[in-house]
Amino acid sequence: MRLRACSSALAIAALTVGLTAAAPAGHVVGPRPFLDRLNTVTPGPSTVPGNGDQNPYGTFTIKENVGDLHRGSVLVSNFNNAANLQGTGTTLVQVAPDGAVTTFATIDPAHLPGPCPGGVGLTTALTVLPGGWVVVGSLPTADGTAATAQAGCLLVLDRHGTVRETFVGGGINGPWDMTAVSHGRHSDLFVTNVLNGTVAGGGAEVDAGTVLRISLTTNDDQPPQRGDTTVIGSGFPQRTDPAALVIGPTGVSLGRDGTLYVADTVPNRITAIPRALTRDDSAGTGRVITSGGDLNGPLGMTLTPKGDLLTVNSQDGNIVETTPRGEQVAVKQINNEGNPAGAGALFGLTLDIDCDAVWFVNDADNTLDLLH
Repeated sequence: MRLRACSSALAIAALTVGLTAAAPAGHVVGPRPFLDRLNTVTPGPSTVPGNGDQNPYGTFTIKENVGDLHRGSVLVSNFNNAANLQGTGTTLVQVAPDGAVTTFATIDPAHLPGPCPGGVGLTTALTVLPGGWVVVGSLPTADGTAATAQAGCLLVLDRHGTVRETFVGGGINGPWDMTAVSHGRHSDLFVTNVLNGTVAGGGAEVDAGTVLRISLTTNDDQPPQRGDTTVIGSGFPQRTDPAALVIGPTGVSLGRDGTLYVADTVPNRITAIPRALTRDDSAGTGRVITSGGDLNGPLGMTLTPKGDLLTVNSQDGNIVETTPRGEQVAVKQINNEGNPAGAGALFGLTLDIDCDAVWFVNDADNTLDLLH
């Protein structure tokens, strides 16, 4: 079962700044937290490509050299266009170990191989499957406002950045974040969706966000074939927002025991869906493992090597480490730009190829920064 690979470390030549660690709420004595080893943020390169896209959202560390994807580099999706309109970004950029940035793909909404209701606005939902198949979510708008948001799709690109197919319908409705697991030719995508009645709600909370498990089969150079789609989570709070476009269930990570953890952003908590790989029904919003404390609108999520959860806050620029038992064991501020400090700057995060540092997007500066 393919979850994560770690090897050579990465570095970006940039100015380094020190970090100040905050005392976590309800600190639990035990094995040293992963975040306790990380004390420096290195500002990274701009993720703005030639067409001016902004607001980097999704991140994924590339595990193997295949096609135009390079091992150890980080793939980043952009949500906004050059005019800074949300839900209109069309580019994926690749940040190399030496800090060089190249455009992996520029997606033309008018020339897709299949339907994608509303067009293209690339979200945090981003992964790379064996063979270099890139899957990225689209939650598009016509003018950057939630009123024009449409269902979108999952876009499947080959190893050279060409869109080969789209996955649409079957519960895909505003795909917001995603994780994946692969075994041989079989992969499962776990996708959060945030547009189920949200636009019609006009800013009111609508408890209809979902998590889908989408089964795929790959066959050499042929695009992955979509199999069963199962709703394994439902009833998550979601709402539109004038600043953030939409707020709903975001980060997802699959634990070693098959539990899927979800950053449930609106109620400020992390929940757990058991038997995510095998269940054939919905667990609702799952079991709450932690809420409040140092969480402050959790968004992106990833796992540490020992299985702790790392989430970044939307409201204060902090990264929080939580054990699978729900103990918040560490918190650090990794962005202090803006007022209040760090609010709105964080979204996607991923471990480096060596699994001993954290790449994270800085939406305040449109950069990919490194916590090490």
